[in-house]
Amino acid sequence: MANNGLLIDYEYCSGCQSCELACKNEHGFPMDKWGIKVTEFGPFEMEKGKIEWNYLPFPTSFCDMCEERVAAGGIPTCALHCLANVIEWGPVDELSKKLDQKGSKAVIFLP
Repeated sequence: MANNGLLIDYEYCSGCQSCELACKNEHGFPMDKWGIKVTEFGPFEMEKGKIEWNYLPFPTSFCDMCEERVAAGGIPTCALHCLANVIEWGPVDELSKKLDQKGSKAVIFLP
C-alpha cells in the first residue's frame, strides 16, 4: 500500500457526496466524523456574469485509505463509489503522470 495513493481531480467533482457516504458506511463513522469530506467552495462571482462554484473532496485525519479493503485486494471505497469518477487509486508513479496532465486542480494523497 505504501506505493499507492489517491489522485483527486477537483475540477470535475459534482458535490454528490457519494465518497463521504461510502466512507461512513465502510468505517461506521458517526454523523460528525468523516474519513473524506466534501467542502463546498463558492458560489462567488469571478467576473461579471461568471460564477465559480466548486466542491473539494479531501481525506481527513481519520482516512486510513481503506487499509483492510486494500489488503484484501480492493480499492478505497471513496474511489469505488465516486459517481463523477474524480477519485483514483493506484501506484503513485502512475498517478504522478496523470497529475502532470491534469494541472493545478488535482492533488495526490498518500497513506
